[in-house]
Amino acid sequence: MSTKPTRGIDDAGAPDHPSRSDDFVRGVSGVIGGPLGDHAVALDRPAGLQRRFWTATRIVLALVCLTLALHWVQKSPCQDGAWQNNVQYTRFCYTDVLALYYAEGLNEGKVPYRDHPVEYPVLTGYFMGALGLPVHALGTDDPSLNQGQWFYNLNALVLGALAVATVAVLLALRRRRPWDAALFALAPALLLTATVNWDLLAIGLAAFGLFAWARRRPLVAGLLLGLAGAAKMWPLFILGPILVLALRAGRMRAALTAVGAAVVSLVLVNLHAAVNYRENWDRFFELNTERPIDWGTLWYIGRYLDGKTGGTAPGDLGPFEWLNANITALNNLSYALFGLACLGVAALALRAPRRPRLAQLAFLVVAAFLIFSKVWSQQFVLWLLPLVVLARPKWGAFLAWQVAEICYFAAFYGELLGAATSRPVFPEGVFVLAATLRLGTVVVLCVLVVREILHPEDDAVRATYDDDPDGGVLDGAPDVGWLRRWRDRATAGEPAPAPVTAQPAQSR
Repeated sequence: MSTKPTRGIDDAGAPDHPSRSDDFVRGVSGVIGGPLGDHAVALDRPAGLQRRFWTATRIVLALVCLTLALHWVQKSPCQDGAWQNNVQYTRFCYTDVLALYYAEGLNEGKVPYRDHPVEYPVLTGYFMGALGLPVHALGTDDPSLNQGQWFYNLNALVLGALAVATVAVLLALRRRRPWDAALFALAPALLLTATVNWDLLAIGLAAFGLFAWARRRPLVAGLLLGLAGAAKMWPLFILGPILVLALRAGRMRAALTAVGAAVVSLVLVNLHAAVNYRENWDRFFELNTERPIDWGTLWYIGRYLDGKTGGTAPGDLGPFEWLNANITALNNLSYALFGLACLGVAALALRAPRRPRLAQLAFLVVAAFLIFSKVWSQQFVLWLLPLVVLARPKWGAFLAWQVAEICYFAAFYGELLGAATSRPVFPEGVFVLAATLRLGTVVVLCVLVVREILHPEDDAVRATYDDDPDGGVLDGAPDVGWLRRWRDRATAGEPAPAPVTAQPAQSR
């Protein structure tokens, strides 16, 4: 493993051009004349030379703004809150942001947790109140004000700013690969689900946390990841890969600092609501404990395939329907499978021929959580977007996954409309097929990431950077001595592996 210090996110060398390095983009570029030539006027030039205004960075930032504007237009039929004739389903514009303004009592001036139980983690509840209560106050003074519409648009503005900030972080983490961030900026999933819920709050905070870690600020990284975990739980899973990689690199002090800071920020954010409004604060945990199998999950697909959902006696139920009727068993099995997946990722991190990159392990852990979870809401796709950009920035498999997400999005709204009207829009098998395609493409992405961990010469990021530009104190660090000795004993008698050399990564 290379011990050469790297410049990481401050590396300002020649940028990667996907039309040269990515087979999928190279093939598509044939439609417009082929890959960028050696003598073409590039969008990015070396430092010191005159630059054009439309650099790759500015183009990507403009693209995410365009995507968010189109998302706002796509949601516009629902903004007035007058959801007649199931317009929220027929126009694909449903959003929790508008619906929960009323369901959570914000339209009545209720303070989250104090006056009303909230079904989300504390920071998301506080965020809802911080934007909703001023809107309610304005509506009280001006009865003609459409409070729901104002609340939605204010949330869309702030969440959109967080999405742009996330792209800016991706660009900062990949200064030599600016076009990678276009995967996030142009993602159909972002266009369709950006403001379905408040997930971009956690995504933005988690992105800043990863940036702080990359800049060797473990304390700040932990504080930000803890705040992100107080908005949605999944950013806390990133701490596991940090610990495992730090163990391999002998950088446990920095990792424990980040974990400790995350715990402190998480506790501090939750403390007031947990102590003073315990019952309302518990609502999030109760809901997640009591929920049965939800639409589109692995368990939902299994219920359909085993075909035994209508029985009344225990012997008449298929295994998945039995789990749906025994929520405690379902929860335990889901947690156990996720735990086993995490152990597998940890083993992979320690046994891989070269220390994996942080983003690769973070993607695998969050994807495993979604795969085995009993709930997989439509907007959860946003959790994986920044991680896949950092873990595997290749367009072919990414676009296949996004097509599957589009199919699921359409099928999901058909399912919602059928449930609302009691008239199925299409056979149940269509929805299950769409859910299976979504699940399958995420599994394929996981397999491809694992393959690149085992064969780091195929890693597109390592074809550009020496080691791990997101690794912070891990970047360029050698394996700790005891691990090298353990690996030497484990591989005794086997041929020595070929040295790792950076080669142009192939798109799959």
